[in-house]
Amino acid sequence: MKQFFSCLLLLAAFTGFSQTSYNPGFDARQTGVRFSDPLRKKEDSLRRQFREKGLEWPAKYVYIRSFKYDSQLEVWVKSDKEKPFQLFKTYKVCAMAGTLGPKRMEGDYQVPEGFYYINEFNPRSVYHLSLGLNYPNASDRFLSDAIQPGGDIYIHGSCVTTGCIPVTDGQIEELYVLASNAKALGQDFIPVHIFPVRFNVKRSVDYLNRYVRDFADYSYLTNSMREVFYYFEKNRQIPVIMVNGRGSYVLDADVRKALPYADRKADLPAVVKKERKLVPFDEQEIPTTVHKLPEFPGGAKAFRDYLKKLNRELSPYLNEDQHTAYVLVEFIIDKDGKVLNPRILKGGNDQLNEYLLDELEKMPDWAPAIREKKTVPMKLKQTILIEADKTPDA
Repeated sequence: MKQFFSCLLLLAAFTGFSQTSYNPGFDARQTGVRFSDPLRKKEDSLRRQFREKGLEWPAKYVYIRSFKYDSQLEVWVKSDKEKPFQLFKTYKVCAMAGTLGPKRMEGDYQVPEGFYYINEFNPRSVYHLSLGLNYPNASDRFLSDAIQPGGDIYIHGSCVTTGCIPVTDGQIEELYVLASNAKALGQDFIPVHIFPVRFNVKRSVDYLNRYVRDFADYSYLTNSMREVFYYFEKNRQIPVIMVNGRGSYVLDADVRKALPYADRKADLPAVVKKERKLVPFDEQEIPTTVHKLPEFPGGAKAFRDYLKKLNRELSPYLNEDQHTAYVLVEFIIDKDGKVLNPRILKGGNDQLNEYLLDELEKMPDWAPAIREKKTVPMKLKQTILIEADKTPDA
């Protein structure tokens, strides 16, 4: 029951539902009705900025999204639930702790990645002002350290951090006033989405792709965040986001189907068809029988894990009408265990196959085949299964 309630709160936060019966950590005196003199002046400034940008004051709905690698924080606003959000301002995040990837335990200095909401307003913060986030959320409680997942994650002033999102004092004053007024007007769940990168900036996505190759499990989170990013880019509305039984974020099926395929692939690194030179090799040296077949480093289980990794990395390259591809590949393991001359025999598509050949050419050395106690070359064929949508089901 507790798990179900957490998911409901998460759902409400992402869709902008007003749940007036639930006011987490909020004092009515902090709603904007009784701002201090400096914040009243900031409210006057915001009113003027809204007027200059043609925005309706006050904003009844606020949406904040932050991009870790790009060090940016956007503020989106609207005054009608059915209308699209409009960008008010982009702030520079003035310090950042940790690396790409989610927060998973106390003391890791990581800024979380995921879908959160503001659950605390602190006008007496040691960092000028602060807005608390509901980390750990329903997903984090599944996937983070069970005993010490960490906490106390804020957007705050003072430009210092050990795992929060810091901005300047003037910027946190603006955020504080905007969020307080939206709260007072009924938006109990003010969503804050923390993305690893801007998924429509090539330099940022290239960096993310290199990072994901070393941390393959991270791809589940980045894929779901990518979909939310593109949904919002297209619709300027926040989609329904849920947490499944394994702690993964899941978009509503109809929402996922509505995502343009081109958008979902827009951030993939470009794959250029290249001329590949074969290593000279006399295939007559390959014996017809051996006493021991070549072995991938780490054995059969390690090879299965390698194939699963290829599946995760290659699935975005499936064509729109492809749900599954069986790609038959062939390569030689020479007597020193080197992988030579990989080629595609059938299956896949042009982009997918180019990426796959790139990966096969970087395959680690194998333990070579053995015949009569001597190492010998061997030609191998392998079918690689590529499936779309590998996110675990609920």
